[in-house]
Amino acid sequence: MTVNLEVAEGVGTIRLDRPPMNALDVATQDRLRELAEEATRRDDVRAVVVYGGEKVFAAGADIKEMQEMDHTAMILRARALQDAFTAVARIPKPVVAAVTGYALGGGCELALCADFRIAGDNAKLGQPEILLGLIPGAGGTQRLARLVGPSKAKDLIFTGRMVKADEALSLGLVDRVVPADEVYAQAHAWAAKLAQGPAIALRAAKEAIDTGLETDIETGLAVERNWFAGLFATADREIGMRSFVDEGPGKAKFL
Repeated sequence: MTVNLEVAEGVGTIRLDRPPMNALDVATQDRLRELAEEATRRDDVRAVVVYGGEKVFAAGADIKEMQEMDHTAMILRARALQDAFTAVARIPKPVVAAVTGYALGGGCELALCADFRIAGDNAKLGQPEILLGLIPGAGGTQRLARLVGPSKAKDLIFTGRMVKADEALSLGLVDRVVPADEVYAQAHAWAAKLAQGPAIALRAAKEAIDTGLETDIETGLAVERNWFAGLFATADREIGMRSFVDEGPGKAKFL
């Protein structure tokens, strides 16, 4: 399989495994969607790490495969391509991308689907599709602009240039830069910590934030309000408040 799901300590690792560069061909895209949906369903997965291995995250689409596609073929494929990445973005649990080496084109777009991005000091990110006479097609024009702002997104997309880890950090494209050999361990630790948190409240927080970014503030506030009130019906809310009153903040052990 070109993508695998491994679960440990409540963390599901979606691992790209298509050497040498984890090129995202059609089969890999479809497998990515399947495993994102599986991670969504599984109760033993409470947080997710997306990882490409020690050397490379994902160097983008399989250009040789894409070269064989004409306009009609891509009309039929483009939605499935986006759906694969959207399935990752819609995992209703904390998701961290562990980025080593190249994360270009579809690789960068995949990292954008995560809630948090930890990059190795050897990471290089970019959206080079313009150099092929194309634009990003797996969410890059939308998610990148929402993350770093339209001006910075246009710079990266118009030029197709790669940015090293330190510039990616300054742009807000990644959230933390660590030694390359520590990327997965730190990503897993971040996810494992959140996996111990209140699952429904984390889901509510993610949905409220993501929905608010995609709509007007009144709609976002309504989503927040409904989730906030609804959480008063959960066992996690009872555990959290009881622990706060009896033991002080930050000591609750959620189910």
